[in-house]
Amino acid sequence: MKPAEINEKWKVLQQRIAEDFDTDLPDIKVMLFLIGVQELGQGPRKFSKRQKEELMHIANCKLFSQLGFYELEGADQDGWPHWKLIKPIPPYTLLEQEMMMKSLIVNYFEELDTQNDE
Repeated sequence: MKPAEINEKWKVLQQRIAEDFDTDLPDIKVMLFLIGVQELGQGPRKFSKRQKEELMHIANCKLFSQLGFYELEGADQDGWPHWKLIKPIPPYTLLEQEMMMKSLIVNYFEELDTQNDE
């Protein structure tokens, strides 16, 4: 996708999430948290600051697994997924990082919507 297309889809996704959760437009960190909760699969609940950081890490791993950087190893005794780094992530510029994250997040939610429609 081109940057303009990514940004347009990102804005639509932000609006949808804001409406679904009756909140302000979410930033990338909020989206990562939501993806982490989804991937954990234990439903919404209160999380400690450390757990929130771990949820965002889970989301990053899940997103970058789409590009072959991470592989799911399995879950621990509490059901938290653990990922293995397969190849190092290149040192992207800040703008490249932002566009990549937006693109991966948009793709994630599009795939989730497709799965839910089936």
